[in-house]
Amino acid sequence: MLLEVENLEKSYDGPSGPVRVLQGAGLTLDAGQTLALTGESGSGKSTLLHLVGGLDTADGGTIRLDGQEVTGMGDRPRAALRRTTVGVIFQQFNLIPSLTVADNITFHARLSGPPDAHRVARLTKALGLDDHLHKYPENLSGGQQQRAAIARTLAARPKLVLADEPTGNLDEATAKTVLDEMLDLVTETGAALLMVTHSDTLAARMSRRIHLSQGRLA
Repeated sequence: MLLEVENLEKSYDGPSGPVRVLQGAGLTLDAGQTLALTGESGSGKSTLLHLVGGLDTADGGTIRLDGQEVTGMGDRPRAALRRTTVGVIFQQFNLIPSLTVADNITFHARLSGPPDAHRVARLTKALGLDDHLHKYPENLSGGQQQRAAIARTLAARPKLVLADEPTGNLDEATAKTVLDEMLDLVTETGAALLMVTHSDTLAARMSRRIHLSQGRLA
């Protein structure tokens, strides 16, 4: 089992006191599996992804990823896990503004080892980035930045891809291409994919689907 989440708890301070976002949430994901996570806006889907990816810390429960307990890690081990094991596709693009598209992609890939030039070339072509590799993020549209961010994550060949509405700024054809590339990565490397989406079309292409409601998964 690649990912196991048990009894996850997370609260945030609100105007009237703590707001419980996750209440005993749990899920499992094997290598090579794909899982769609759905739910109402504000239900805690992004929070769950951030906890699994080591970007935030849980109040309770456990997260075990690739044999390691994420919930017991400090900041540095969690950062190392994101470099070597987890790839996160954010709603915010988080491209490095001082690097070109090409350098953003290869810089991130090098953090986990020598980049696969053939895979990088295939990704940039499939995502329509060939004519934009020399450009800086500020010279790209929102959709182009999103595609660059997706290429950057997939080029590193992570064991687990966490994708938070990865096609939100893309047209239907490009959204299909993006998901195709993610599913190809799963097939080629045995990676797993956990994707937050509001799209029934995208969710239907995943091997499993779970729904988050009132802090619990069903």
